Amino acid sequence: MKRHAGFSLEEARPPREAVLSAQELPGDETLPPHLRALLDGAFADFDARAEPRAVVAELSREELEGVLDGLAGPGPETVIGLVYPRGEVFALYVATLGAPLCDRIRELFAANDFARGFMLDSVASSAADRLSDLLAARLEDELGARGHNATRVLPYSPGYCGWTVRGQERLFARVRPADIGVTLNDSCLMTPIKSVSGVLVAGAREIHRFRPDFDFCGECRTHSCTARIASVLRRESPHPSEDEPWTP
Repeated sequence: MKRHAGFSLEEARPPREAVLSAQELPGDETLPPHLRALLDGAFADFDARAEPRAVVAELSREELEGVLDGLAGPGPETVIGLVYPRGEVFALYVATLGAPLCDRIRELFAANDFARGFMLDSVASSAADRLSDLLAARLEDELGARGHNATRVLPYSPGYCGWTVRGQERLFARVRPADIGVTLNDSCLMTPIKSVSGVLVAGAREIHRFRPDFDFCGECRTHSCTARIASVLRRESPHPSEDEPWTP
């Protein structure tokens, strides 16, 4: 079943600390005045132009296998191929911050206003990632209301962890997000560019645990999965066992 989801600006707006951390800038309290002014301006632009929304389609395990077939699994050669067989509930999604915000970023760079453009781009990138987490949290709450009290939800996206970006073709064919203004180009990149897609996988918290020793892990520059997964596990287990391969 396909459904639409909206977000308030307050929900979608990323924490200032997250934006600064992504740029390896100091905390807000020690940020130089000129950088604070840039950040304030970027958030003002975000509030004026962001149009966060999403489309979500819950599907069966067999239907998900059809989306992933030949692109990510069904074996454990990818993270999603390892995780989904142990999941209970699955939902494809596409979420976007909308065209006006992306147009503003392009305008700033076209005018050679690189400082403002880069700061707004950073705010928008953090906000786009946040939409995935917001959808995961909403599904987790919904499943809790249905009685899935031990369920934890994480998003997994094409282009990461072995799931080729071409996986978006089948995902888009299933979700059909044109009604929220998101399309794919020939390279399987989304327009507006500040959009995210993937599958929400719900199940016991242990299903999201894996060792980051896939062949493609050596090419990863962020290893952001480690802190993300640890945060899910620690919601019930504040003291990870010794064999967990991450320390946030």
